[in-house]
Amino acid sequence: MKKTIAVLEGDGIGPEIVAESIKVLRAVEKKFGHDFRLDYAPFGAEAYFTDGSPFPEKTIRICDEADAIIKGPVGLPVDKMRRIPQEMRPEIAAILPLRERYDTFANYRPVRLPKALASFSPLKESLIGEGLDILMIRELVGGIYFGAKTEGSATGMKYAADDCRYTHEQVRRVAVVAFEEARKRRSPMTDIHKANVLATSRFWVEVVDDVARSYPDVEYRSMLVDNAAFQLVRDPTQFNGVVLLENMQGDILTDQAGGVLGSLGLMPSACIGPEKGYVEPAHGSAPDIAGQNKANPYSMIGSVAFLYEMCFGLHAESEVIWNALFTVFEEGYRTVELAPPDYDPAMVLTTSQFGDRVVGKI
Repeated sequence: MKKTIAVLEGDGIGPEIVAESIKVLRAVEKKFGHDFRLDYAPFGAEAYFTDGSPFPEKTIRICDEADAIIKGPVGLPVDKMRRIPQEMRPEIAAILPLRERYDTFANYRPVRLPKALASFSPLKESLIGEGLDILMIRELVGGIYFGAKTEGSATGMKYAADDCRYTHEQVRRVAVVAFEEARKRRSPMTDIHKANVLATSRFWVEVVDDVARSYPDVEYRSMLVDNAAFQLVRDPTQFNGVVLLENMQGDILTDQAGGVLGSLGLMPSACIGPEKGYVEPAHGSAPDIAGQNKANPYSMIGSVAFLYEMCFGLHAESEVIWNALFTVFEEGYRTVELAPPDYDPAMVLTTSQFGDRVVGKI
């Protein structure tokens, strides 16, 4: 396979963990005989200072011409972020426009923790049971994040408002993705919402219920988001399978799932649209540890596994990466944030050492 990939290293630990993911990408590329051209481009808060925009025109051109995109986390220390006008901060002027431009409506976030690695979780090992294997699918281009935002005053009272809006097609298409994944995995599908309060959630449930009728072979249930947050820490294995979430609720619950795993460094993701997708870690740029070679690159490497699978349809290549990642951990190696205080220092890997170990397994 011959493809072009745009590489957006991002800010903070972004360049470090992206570098390790590229090591892995190249190892798999060589093993399977593919040919990938990588085009690097600025993106994020630092790009605002160097190029005048967190999503510069030259980056847009590179992304437009690429077959897929690898994106690192974005964001700088608070003092530097305060120097960026609100409307030009990367969350508003880079991430949301990237999603909107390529209509990456389906966000895949796997929550995987084998029984052998249950000690990673802050939960009791008995709650991890035989292991976690949850695929969270979050709608990514609708809802309150993309709705109209207003600030003003009326009758002397200041106010602000965010419009939460979904169309039938926006809900239907992501529901189809979730049910198809559940059918493929032969697993249950849980729909998360707040239909007891929100009109958009009631509408969401109506559409998802309608889609469910086309999937009689898929075990389907519906759950309020506050109960889901409680259940996720009380009995996480009940969610093994596929979980469907709207945009903001998905943003929150997928981070909570990272807490259940023990680290957001264990949360890769893929953002897939009708014609193009990008992959990224679910966590932020961690500027406090940037340049120290101690960030966990698992989430970025796992995102490259998703690149092979979700963007290029190369399932064997993806599986090779997942197997390598888990093998490194199962051999007893840990990254800094996963190692207890009394852990053998020889078994605690730096960012680059972890990448090298994964490449070695490949």
